[in-house]
Amino acid sequence: MRKFDTCFFERYAKLTLEIVLGDAYSALINEDRPDLQMPDGSLGIEVTRAMEPRKDVAQNMLKEMAGLTVKDEDKAEVDEIIRSGYGYGLQDGRFIGHLEYEYWRLALPLLRIIESKVSKVGSGFYGEFDEYGLYIFCKDELTQEEVKLTMEYTFELQKHLDVRYSKMYLSMINRLYVCDLSAVNPLHHPTTKYTSYEITRRMCKEFFLKSLDR
Repeated sequence: MRKFDTCFFERYAKLTLEIVLGDAYSALINEDRPDLQMPDGSLGIEVTRAMEPRKDVAQNMLKEMAGLTVKDEDKAEVDEIIRSGYGYGLQDGRFIGHLEYEYWRLALPLLRIIESKVSKVGSGFYGEFDEYGLYIFCKDELTQEEVKLTMEYTFELQKHLDVRYSKMYLSMINRLYVCDLSAVNPLHHPTTKYTSYEITRRMCKEFFLKSLDR
């Protein structure tokens, strides 16, 4: 019986960064404090998750819907979710596997989790790295305006800190936003920089299957 652990999501984050953004992220290793690290100390990335309160209760839990009829083209993926206990990346995020549920159950809303993580990086909790990144799995889709506001909020929280995040990665099922926190302007001037990358269904399946490997 597979046991729940956060490494599935940390592996998923690493694969997303490496495949979407390229070889610059290929040397990342899965450690602790922060979760993804460059062996030479050049980059440390903390991986976390955000979900609106009680949103998880509204999701269709696989353990409750295993008897439902599903389309033939979806059956293999639904069977994989049931077997593995994880569902992130499959079926457009409609279902949460019974193990994955533990990951989201204690998730804080987006702004609260950012406040917590900014406080930790500023206190030296994540050790000494040349650069820090914050990777957030977002269960809910964000609009481009919400991405900008999130960047500005994070910038304001940490602008007076000596140690801060220079990059934030907002990860949704079908999209990755890479936010440059060193260039945020609260007045929405062009220095507010982020890049949006599409995550295709094929890529989601690849990330999912590879993240299950031990």
